Amino acid sequence: MGPTTARAVRFDRYGGVDVLQVVDIPVPVPGEGEVLVEVRAAGINPGEIAIREGAMHERFSSTFPSGQGSDLAGTVVGVGSGVTGFTVGDDVLGYSWERSSQATHVTVPVGQLIPKPPQLDWDVAGALYVVGCTAYAAVRAVSPQPGETVAVSAAAGGVGSVVVQLLRRLDVHVLGIASPTNDAWLTAHRVTPVHYGDGLVGQLTAAAPDGIDAFIDLHGPEYVQLAADLGVPHDRIETIIAFAKAEELGTRADGSGTASTPEVLTEMAALVASGEVEIPIAARFPLDRVQEAFVQLGKRHTRGKIVLIP
Repeated sequence: MGPTTARAVRFDRYGGVDVLQVVDIPVPVPGEGEVLVEVRAAGINPGEIAIREGAMHERFSSTFPSGQGSDLAGTVVGVGSGVTGFTVGDDVLGYSWERSSQATHVTVPVGQLIPKPPQLDWDVAGALYVVGCTAYAAVRAVSPQPGETVAVSAAAGGVGSVVVQLLRRLDVHVLGIASPTNDAWLTAHRVTPVHYGDGLVGQLTAAAPDGIDAFIDLHGPEYVQLAADLGVPHDRIETIIAFAKAEELGTRADGSGTASTPEVLTEMAALVASGEVEIPIAARFPLDRVQEAFVQLGKRHTRGKIVLIP
């Protein structure tokens, strides 16, 4: 007989990190086509901050009390009716679209899970979905070709660190916009560091005297506007965050939802498991320290991913 009580992150109103609580809940029961996963790791993401603060209410409203989180990796401990392909004891990774992964136990439709490659550490597996599928979608959106130059804002962040590696695999010249503290990591991954702030335009034009072919924005609307001002074709400007600016300028705004398939997740997991793509883990926090984890993430200076360990 397994446990009857689980622990889960909850918030009952919009606000800062202080609204986040870890509470006892009944262990969820898997429905038809679902499995129950005992979570071993759950990545956290900047979009969860915006949702929790109410900044994305018009696009992604919350019903209170709300759970939180999509990334997860863990072990199947229960199986609903009609499930094939997974059994109790299987290690899996994937995602929840119910804002529920930041918990000790979560039910997940089998179509949102894949087997966890044994080479993947739990923290990396639990951090894979959002950054992996978002990076895949962002790169695909700008159709990079070998020899082209692509600029990437927030190039050392969770998604950015994966985007630049995917671009380099395509033999693209990558300009990685980040702080000077990330120069060594970017250079080691064959990316040209460019520092945000004063002088950014001059640095970009010096690094790409023949122009920038495409621009992937992972930070905000100012970079979408910058790309347009630099003459990058609008259909080759992609943002994962500045939706209003993308609509205003007619640029791309593809996110993880456009690449959330078992096939893409399997491809990304294989790249990471083989060592072709690295997902840096910036920090690990126990579930009860979820507020601290989001304080660190909110500073927006994290290289790679922050992971909760239930």
